[in-house]
Amino acid sequence: MKKFLITAIFAFLGLTVFAQTRLYVNPKFGEIAKTQKIIAVLPFKVSITLRPNQMKKITPEQLKDMQLNEGSGIQTAMVSWFMKRSEKGKLLVQVQQPVVTNAILKKAGVDNTNIDSYTPAQLAKILKVDAVIMGTFQTTKPMSEGLSAAMGVLFGVWGATNRATMNLFIYNAGDNQVLLNYNKGLVGSLGSSTQDLVNILMRKASRRIAYVSTK
Repeated sequence: MKKFLITAIFAFLGLTVFAQTRLYVNPKFGEIAKTQKIIAVLPFKVSITLRPNQMKKITPEQLKDMQLNEGSGIQTAMVSWFMKRSEKGKLLVQVQQPVVTNAILKKAGVDNTNIDSYTPAQLAKILKVDAVIMGTFQTTKPMSEGLSAAMGVLFGVWGATNRATMNLFIYNAGDNQVLLNYNKGLVGSLGSSTQDLVNILMRKASRRIAYVSTK
C-alpha cells in the first residue's frame, strides 16, 4: 500500500512538474469585453506526432483526417466549456455554435489549407462576431487513446505518456489585438476525452477570461 501511494504521488508530480504555462492578458481585455456581444471558436490546428511503429499502421491521409477531427473536437469542447458557464449565468457574451461557424467558413471558402491567409479580424468579419478564439494543439497521442488522469493517480494505470501543448489566442475583431494568449504544456495522462483535456487546460485561464464572470 505504501509503495503504491509513493508511486501515485510521483506519477502525479510528474504530470505537474513538467507542466508549463504562459499567460498574457491584454490590460484592456475587461474594458473591450464589455462592448462585445458574440464570439466564435474556430477549429484548432492540430499536429499529432506519432511513434514510427504507429505511423506504419496509418496513411498520411488518415493522419491528416485524424488531425482535422481532433481540431474540430477541441472547437466543440471549448464551446461546451463556455456553454456550461452560460448555464450557470456566468457567461457575459454569446458563443456562436460550431455548426454555424463551420458552415459560414465553408461557404466563404475558408478551410484548413488557406485559413492562415486570413487575419483574425477578417475571419471575425466573415463570421459577424466581435472576437475569435483560435489556436494550435500539438500532441504525441490522439485523445481517443488517452487514459483517465484520475485512474492514473488512483490505480497507477498511466499507459503511454502523452505530451501536449495548446497555444490559444483570443483576438479582438476590430483591430486584431490579442486579448489573451494562453500557452499550456502538459506531460502525463490528459484524461479520456477531448472535453477532459479542455477542462484541464482551461482551469487556470478561466479567471482571466473577461467573458466569464468570477462572481
